[in-house]
Amino acid sequence: MRLLSILTAVLVAGFLYFLVLERDTLLGFASGDEDVATEETAPEEAPEEPLVSVVAQRSLAQSVDSAVILRGQTEAARQVEVKSETSGLVVSEPLRKGAEIEAGELLCKLDPGTRPAALAEAKARLAEAEINARAAERLSDDGFASETRVVSARAALQTAQAAVEAAEKEIERLEIRAPFAGLLESDTAELGSLMQPGSPCATVIQLNPIKLVGFVPETEVGRITLGAMAQARLATGQNVVGQVTFLSRSADPLTRTFRLEIEVDNEAEAIRDGQTVEIVVAAEGNSAHLLPQSSMTLDDNGRLGVRLVGEEDKAEFAPVTLLRDTTEGVWLAGLPTEVAVIIAGQEFVTDGVKMDVTYKNEATK
Repeated sequence: MRLLSILTAVLVAGFLYFLVLERDTLLGFASGDEDVATEETAPEEAPEEPLVSVVAQRSLAQSVDSAVILRGQTEAARQVEVKSETSGLVVSEPLRKGAEIEAGELLCKLDPGTRPAALAEAKARLAEAEINARAAERLSDDGFASETRVVSARAALQTAQAAVEAAEKEIERLEIRAPFAGLLESDTAELGSLMQPGSPCATVIQLNPIKLVGFVPETEVGRITLGAMAQARLATGQNVVGQVTFLSRSADPLTRTFRLEIEVDNEAEAIRDGQTVEIVVAAEGNSAHLLPQSSMTLDDNGRLGVRLVGEEDKAEFAPVTLLRDTTEGVWLAGLPTEVAVIIAGQEFVTDGVKMDVTYKNEATK
């Protein structure tokens, strides 16, 4: 009787287990559907990972004018500090700085002192030497003077001539004149001041034409040629145009840059010496793509580039060279002629990752 009760309890427990926990299997078994049990016990297949969605832009390379951008300053075409070659007191009224002067105009005049007397003495000695030389030559022709006396007379004559020329040159140095037309950058020497050899009389500058001076990095110097057109913008906002007239063959030993000079017309003399200027020098054109600035990214090595849509819509990194930044976008060189560049979502993919690509201004793929 006890055994029957235990058996009955086991059967009831098994029935309740299948009824509650394995109800679908029990019903399928009761109906003869063996596939239900199989489906319930079969493992579920892993779902496919979703593709990264990106936006790309098709681009065709264009020929774009390249340029070298420099910062520099203006520089006078000529600038010289006119100095005295002799000593004496200044006897001329000073000219004030800023005055326009012509080539050869008198800047400083010195007191002649005893120089006119020295010139008169030199001329008198010259006249005496000429008479002695002629007399010696006549006596030599008649046989009354030796050849040595003739040579000595001729030497004395040449010495007297040199003394006259030196005295005349010394008097010429009393008047200090402008070497070229330009502007006075300083007052001329004041009346009554004592000048010595090397003492400054005035500083003269020439501003027309004016030079724009910049320094080209060694990585860009090969792109610039003599005669190339250049445009510059001054700090005042004024724009000027000129041509490259000089490009140094020797680099600065400290900065490793090369001096560049551009000649610009300055007839109105509105451009001053020493102004800051931004220079754009035209260079040979390049094949480049105009793309949004947001399309640029960096690879693991820190190289600047963009990500392209490759075969089977897989991402590819391509290094680029930035040529110019404009309001419409950036000009990038170093890419094939026709490319599809990812302009949104490139930061979320790496090389070889398959993507869900949507093209800008085109229907979704």
